[in-house]
Amino acid sequence: MRGVPLEIACDESGSEGGKLIGGETDVFAHAGVRLSLDEAAACLVELRRRIRSPAVEYKANHLLRTKHRRVLEWFLGPLGPVHGRAKVYLVDKKRLLANELRALAGAEIRPDDAILAAFNDVLRTRNRRDPAAGSFFAMAGDTAELRAKVAAARDAEILDPLVPAILRAVEYWSGGGEQVLLVHDEQPSLKGDRLARIESAPGLAGVKFVDSRTDPRVQAADFLAGVARRIAEDELNGNGDEKLAGLLAPYVDPASLWD
Repeated sequence: MRGVPLEIACDESGSEGGKLIGGETDVFAHAGVRLSLDEAAACLVELRRRIRSPAVEYKANHLLRTKHRRVLEWFLGPLGPVHGRAKVYLVDKKRLLANELRALAGAEIRPDDAILAAFNDVLRTRNRRDPAAGSFFAMAGDTAELRAKVAAARDAEILDPLVPAILRAVEYWSGGGEQVLLVHDEQPSLKGDRLARIESAPGLAGVKFVDSRTDPRVQAADFLAGVARRIAEDELNGNGDEKLAGLLAPYVDPASLWD
């Protein structure tokens, strides 16, 4: 007889579907936290006490404000509420796109911004006459083999990192042999084949989608995903904060597409 599954609350930051270049964010972050409802509620109470904002709903941006630097350091630090009880899967979106381009078009291709943008566009459109298609194949080589690979990749929706991130969360948290119940913020895009792929993952006892405003555990995951994404983006863009990067490091999943 199976025991009670391990409940892991999850949320993401930086999700823009398959748009990996030219969007609002450069990094995708997916966080999972292992907290009870009471522990997560206490975390939110303490954040409110420390931040003292009149906002009805607190978000990661509250922690990221300069005046709340000490609160952020506490949240991520060894005395914080999620230390040793959370993991974050990070994806450098541009790097993911470049990897997929090389896999389809050959390792010798140079993934500059122009061809990456065209590649991203051609995988996100169903219109064969879209100008992006002509642009991409002109740069990458217009062969029947490449067109077939692109069509297959488009059908497989290979660019959106959300499903792979959720599957990785199941893999990580079930690594000790426990069955995992994921409590995840509502995601309208997770249905049909995408949801079926998640539900068939080994180690998954089930997945429950909730409104983050009603579950403090998911709110804690939202905080962690949001601050992790911003810290990672600053590092990626040459504006990194050594101390914050050091505080984040223990949380970063080693399977992340991140250096």
